[in-house]
Amino acid sequence: MRFTKNGKWILLLGGLAALPASADDRHYDAVIEQARMLAETAYQAPDERLPDVLKELSYDTYRQIRFAPDHAYWRDESPFNLQLFHSGFLFKAPVTLNIIDDDTVSRLPFSTEDFQYDGDAQALLEQDLSGSGHAGFRLHYPLNTSEYADEFAVFLGASYFRLTGKDQVFGLSTRGLAINTASSEEEEFPAFREFWLYKPDAKAEEIVLLALLDSPSLSGAYRFTLRPGEQTDAEVEAQLFARDDIAKLGVAPLTSMYTFGEASHERQDDFRPQVHDSDGLLMHTGADEWIWRPLSNPDALRVSSFLDSNPGGFGLMQRERDFDRYLDMEAQYHRRPSQWVAPIEPWGPGHVELVEIPTQDETFDNIVAYWVADEPLEAGNTRKLHYHTYTLNDNPEELTLGRVVRTRHGGLWGLGQASEHNPQRQFVVDFEGGVLGDIPPDAPVTLDISAQRSEILIPQVTALSDNAWRASFRIPATGEPSDIRLRLMLNGEPISETWNYVWYPDA
Repeated sequence: MRFTKNGKWILLLGGLAALPASADDRHYDAVIEQARMLAETAYQAPDERLPDVLKELSYDTYRQIRFAPDHAYWRDESPFNLQLFHSGFLFKAPVTLNIIDDDTVSRLPFSTEDFQYDGDAQALLEQDLSGSGHAGFRLHYPLNTSEYADEFAVFLGASYFRLTGKDQVFGLSTRGLAINTASSEEEEFPAFREFWLYKPDAKAEEIVLLALLDSPSLSGAYRFTLRPGEQTDAEVEAQLFARDDIAKLGVAPLTSMYTFGEASHERQDDFRPQVHDSDGLLMHTGADEWIWRPLSNPDALRVSSFLDSNPGGFGLMQRERDFDRYLDMEAQYHRRPSQWVAPIEPWGPGHVELVEIPTQDETFDNIVAYWVADEPLEAGNTRKLHYHTYTLNDNPEELTLGRVVRTRHGGLWGLGQASEHNPQRQFVVDFEGGVLGDIPPDAPVTLDISAQRSEILIPQVTALSDNAWRASFRIPATGEPSDIRLRLMLNGEPISETWNYVWYPDA
């Protein structure tokens, strides 16, 4: 295929154009042009060209196919190495993988010699699996010790990818895009169809890869610069091209799981005190306010919008990092990463949207958060994105205020408490850390609190220690749902992030 750019003819080689541009942008420019041309044609679903024996694999048999570590690409040439996922089971549309080595682009062929087929999977070797392709890939780097290359990034399924940093295990996922999530329109799941990975050298501390994304409504070109470390960072650049009008475009989506936690009114019959990959949504607004929203596992779908303009960032956080909070030696929820998103180029007006979906099973992700711009993306238009998304064990460095460390609520019981004819709900919110460590317990700290459609009763703030304070209040336990906000103040200035919670009396 040939096309023109800046009045010159370009030859597409293996889906990638060798453009007469700078060495840094040449290949990315080619993927952008490929995405632009793709958007000018009707969408074609990927060809699920797998042999039937792979399409019909069970979960257990698929798990018996593993990449052979001694076949890892680059393992003797770089701190990074590349390992592959076999197609089959749920992954019926292989992705195309390419390697860019010294400016030469070559297709990465599928080979059964790269994999180990154990148990029932050994029978697959009796079949012709040529042309099966790969479902995705994972990248390794010595995160925890210099002797072992840990798995730190996985690209597998639609536009999903997962990151992990030092001393962490995989938890929540991020995506290239979310389209029409929790809307009246049918949700789309854009997918990365092709990747190009730059071969890293012997001293590499980062790795760059390109991706071509496609869906019925749009196509897009992505460039990821991955920097593994204590906070593994993905710098994401993208250019999108819309085929159709898009009702809701979710940017930098994060997907996680929350089954039950400390504030859950009902929970499973389970020995574990808490089960979740994330316990709250943290936002840094364009007005420099930090907002904490505890997550929930609702009885029905809930969608919350947080209006903002040019936000500083948002993320799904796992603040509970003590093993005793979970008691799960297998899942190790205390080691699941938090994930923060920070725009590099301003996003303008819009809102962070939080979607909470009912679930009874911790194997299902039921939490989604993303940014939605006010300006719609209409057919024929394009949009550029540039942001960081990175893992955390703690909070973003910019957060110096006291942070929420505990949210609890319950009914009132005993002599002198609210009666059954006037039921009330008691809330306690504990703050700790940041500037609170510099505030003496006798300081005149006040409580800034408000609620929509509910009366706040007996609001109080109390010092718990030299580093922690408690806010407490009551609300009527009947009536309509109420959106509650509170923060600690000293001399007219906030000294804590804003705790935001929606109380549903009927939940």
